[in-house]
Parts: sequence; structure tokens; C-alpha cells
Amino acid sequence: MVIKVFLATSSGSTAIKKKQQDVVAFLEALKVEYAQLDIACNEQNRMWMRQNVPEEKKPSNGIPLPPQIFNEESYCGDYETFFDAKEDNAVYSFLGLAAPPGSKDEEEADVEEEGEEFLEETREEVAE
Repeated sequence: MVIKVFLATSSGSTAIKKKQQDVVAFLEALKVEYAQLDIACNEQNRMWMRQNVPEEKKPSNGIPLPPQIFNEESYCGDYETFFDAKEDNAVYSFLGLAAPPGSKDEEEADVEEEGEEFLEETREEVAE
């Protein structure tokens, strides 16, 4: 699976540049493989990004701004949802990736799985 980060390399907006740098730096720190796709110099990338951001995630003007993040063809989110996932220590699940051993994402997945197993066992005991 390849994480795709749609960026604008020649953006005049310092806010957009900072958001793009934040996403890329964090992915690199986590050693997540990703591909940067430029929407400023590549019309195909721009059109693909615009067509594949879900309608409910597009701003009122209908044109999503970079960075936009995808896992292959699946939309993950924009900078704000990435930032929220980062704050919640849930970046791997945000990206649709398995968390590496020892990460907080993995611990939370283990706890959730244990809870589901407990509920199933309890249901079986009640049924007997």
C-alpha cells in the first residue's frame, strides 16, 4: 500500500506550505512509505485529487486544497483530520495501515480486540 500525499510545490501560501511540510516530516519520522504527488505542475494529479476527495469533505467552493492524503485510492483526509489523528496518536489507523509493534495505535487495537473477545465470551456464558 502506498500513501499518496497531494502537494502544491509552488504554492504561494505559507500556511499550505507549512501544513505540507508538517505532514511529510511526520510521515518520514514514522518511516511510512509515501509518494508526493504535485498538483501545481501536474494537471492529472490535480484532477485526480479533486475528483477523489469525497463531496462531504470538500470546502464550500468545491476545490480541496493540499495537502490531501490517500491510501492508494482510499481517501484518508486533509491536514485537519491528519492533525487530529496525530494528536490522538492514531495516525496509522488514519492512514489505514497496521501499526508497528509497540506503537500506541497497536496497543489500542489490542485493547479493542480483547474487549470484543470478552464480550463474545460473556454472550456465550449467558447463552448457556
